Amino acid sequence: MTSAQSSTRFDDGRTEMLLAEMNRLTHDDPRRERLRETIVDMHAPLIRGVARRYANRGEPLDDLQQVAYLGLVKAINRFDPHIGDRFVTYAYPVVTGEVKRHFRDKTWGIRVSRRIQELRPVLQRTTQEFTREHGRSPTTAEISALMNITEDETVEVIIACDAYRPLSLEAPSDGSQGGENGTVGEYLGSDDPALAAFIDGHALAPLIDDLPERERTILLLRFFGNKTQTQIAEQIGLSQMHVSRLLRATLDRLRVGLLAEQ
Repeated sequence: MTSAQSSTRFDDGRTEMLLAEMNRLTHDDPRRERLRETIVDMHAPLIRGVARRYANRGEPLDDLQQVAYLGLVKAINRFDPHIGDRFVTYAYPVVTGEVKRHFRDKTWGIRVSRRIQELRPVLQRTTQEFTREHGRSPTTAEISALMNITEDETVEVIIACDAYRPLSLEAPSDGSQGGENGTVGEYLGSDDPALAAFIDGHALAPLIDDLPERERTILLLRFFGNKTQTQIAEQIGLSQMHVSRLLRATLDRLRVGLLAEQ
């Protein structure tokens, strides 16, 4: 018996008595529903225990409890008191199975095969164990060998894991974009300074290459070498004023070139 079962005391005698009485009634007898509700109430601790076991996996606890209650009702409807097993022994795997089915069928962003869904927890467990043992993340080939599946299957499982519980656009942002906290969707499509710098740099590269050697050297020393105009003047043998005029003219030339390409 699991710890969840052993930690909760159930009145098996009364449960079996109610189940036996319920099975003697016809399916349209209103007393069946009252008996079922009584049995459900008696096993509320079981429901809470199963729901807590699967909490903190992205699903609200209340939703998990509702799913667990559905599993309990199924167990009540299917249990045969003549078999001789304790009801809680039969009900526990039915309830947990219903919760697992909920995670498998309801929490994937896209539809993936049953085999890939079942390999997801194996992948997570394998990766965690390997990382603890070796102090690094495993490669695809290492995961493949440990899980005894092909590398193509391993890649498919890794990709499919990204489809499990995709981030909602309404999820709160951590404010890392520099503004106040909002939702993820509010920041999609916002300006990216790094991207703008990359685009400008990519456009400037051929224009810089076309500069005369002296002007190109001055530009590179000033903006990439972080040297002052005085230091540049001393290095190339010109006056600081001359360097200033050349640098200003070079920047104007680059600005015109960028505008001409837009």
